[in-house]
Amino acid sequence: MTSDQNLMLYAKLAGFRLVVLANRFGCDSGFSRELHDRLVEGLDAAIARIQVMMALERSILAGEDEFAEYRLEGENEIFGHFTVNLLDDLEIDVGTHEYRIGGGSWINALTADEGGVEVQFPTLVGLTDEEFGSLASIIKDITLETGIPVHAVRAI
Repeated sequence: MTSDQNLMLYAKLAGFRLVVLANRFGCDSGFSRELHDRLVEGLDAAIARIQVMMALERSILAGEDEFAEYRLEGENEIFGHFTVNLLDDLEIDVGTHEYRIGGGSWINALTADEGGVEVQFPTLVGLTDEEFGSLASIIKDITLETGIPVHAVRAI
């Protein structure tokens, strides 16, 4: 991305952050407030990455860091995969038949009984627009305007 694109993305992310914070005041449940808080954290993380990329761009222009171009290339690649996860993040290790939810402890998915051995990994189910409440339209706008996907799924 160019510095102009990064600056525009920074402004959009900061604007969405303010919208989410303002929208949080209308929350009627703890779950809704938690979703808002996690979205703010995700936007803060995206803003921090953009700030790093802008600092690297300045370093390149000033000729201060001979490795800045390589670091910027890596940051751009990392940011291209950036996603905001509002609820559960499921990691599965097929080789060991283990999984973990939200970075917690690894859990064995193998069960055995007289019928044999079975592997049961949890599945992810997305929230409905009703569960998102007023945050649903904001999340859609964030993804459309910035290209950053926002996922809200729960493991079952």
